[in-house]
Parts: sequence; structure tokens; C-alpha cells
Amino acid sequence: MKIVACVKRVPTTEATAKLAADGRSLDPTGWQYMLSFYDELAVEEALKTKEKQGGEVTVVTLGPSDASKEVRECLARGADHGVILKDADPAARDPRSTAKALAAKIKALGADVVFTGRVATDRDHAAVGPMLATYLGWACVGEVHALELGAEGGTAKRETEHGVETVTFRLPAVITCNKGLNEPRRASLKGIMAAKSKTIAEEAPLAVDTQTLVVKVELPPSRKAGRIVGEGAAAVPALITALKTEAQVL
Repeated sequence: MKIVACVKRVPTTEATAKLAADGRSLDPTGWQYMLSFYDELAVEEALKTKEKQGGEVTVVTLGPSDASKEVRECLARGADHGVILKDADPAARDPRSTAKALAAKIKALGADVVFTGRVATDRDHAAVGPMLATYLGWACVGEVHALELGAEGGTAKRETEHGVETVTFRLPAVITCNKGLNEPRRASLKGIMAAKSKTIAEEAPLAVDTQTLVVKVELPPSRKAGRIVGEGAAAVPALITALKTEAQVL
């Protein structure tokens, strides 16, 4: 089975948002990067599928050459191949252009199943996975937190606002991974050493126009400073008054 995990290099959660001089983007100076959390689930599920069904796992990302660090981490966990579709400024893309470029590469790889995170932890679009399935013409099973996958298809459970939904599907398919699906493994020393001999291919992605233009980025307004209205039981009347007249939540 040919298995693909799509991953994204994102800023760490400690990154501080600073506006760039153009007023339409963020200044990444000083940022550190990591693998998007939900994409870790996708890589783990890809590896588990390989262990059960056989085959090979290819990790694909669209981003700068520096993303080799995150791809190499996936190889150390057990992935067989890594591909970087080189783009020095992936943040300038919209989800459509990203999905279309990924779809072209996945078709070329002859994949049977693709795992993605349900959402990237930087931009929070949750759009690339479903769009990817659309461009591939495959089934899309989203927000999956439990999965049984065989050579021909599988059964998945996904949480919705109405409860847990159980669906069956046939391969090929795109599966977007949610919390609870698995516990991502860490790379072993053996895996880290083996990853050093694995190659990461770098190539140009399919040229796709971006149809969305960011015209302005601004930080949210600063919160008003809090205040102490009193201490102990004596503060209750003042607190209730403030909640009624100022916060207007009572």
C-alpha cells in the first residue's frame, strides 16, 4: 500500500505575533518551528497503517527547504520517503492553491490513502484536507478519532455537533485526523540514525494561482486592565454591580 502523510511546518506555540512592515503579514523574526500537532497524528496513523497493511509511507510538505528538519523527524519515526514542494513563502498561498499542488504530487506518487491533520495549528483553516480530496476525486473522511482500515476500505468514527458519526468508505481516500485517534510515537535512536541515510526530495510544486489576497493584518485590541473590587464576602455586592452595569453579563 502506498501511504502519504501531508504535514506542515508551523511556528511553535511560544511564537510572538508581530506585524510585518507591509501591514499584510506577520514578521517571523526569531520564530522557532515545529510539526503541526494534528499532522503528528496523521504521520502516526500512516505508520500504523504501514505496520498493519505493509507498503511504504511518504511524507509530503509544501514549504521552504528549512522544513527538512520536520520532514527528517518524520523519517526518524519510521516514514520511508520525504518530499518538499519548495515554496519560500507558503503563507502567501490560499488553501486552494496548496491543495491543488499537493494533489498533483500525490497523483504522481500513486497513493492509495492520504492522511492529513484536521487543521494546521497556525492558520486554522481546516480546508486543505477536504479540498485535496476534491481535486483527487477521492472520498474524504474528516475529523476522524477512531479508524479501522483495511486493504480495500475502512470504518471511521468522527465527532459532530450531533454526536459520534460512524462511516464506512472505500479506498482511495483522504482522512483528516483528530485528537484521540492515536498517540504519536517519538523517534528512537535507531530511527534517528536510519533517517540520516534517507533522502528528502525537493522539487517545484505545480504552479497554481492564489485567488485570495490578504489586504490587512492587525492585532486584536489590548484588554483593559482588571481591578480588585474588594476582599471576601464584602466584595460580593460590588462585584454583582460591576457585572450588571459594566460587563452587562447579569
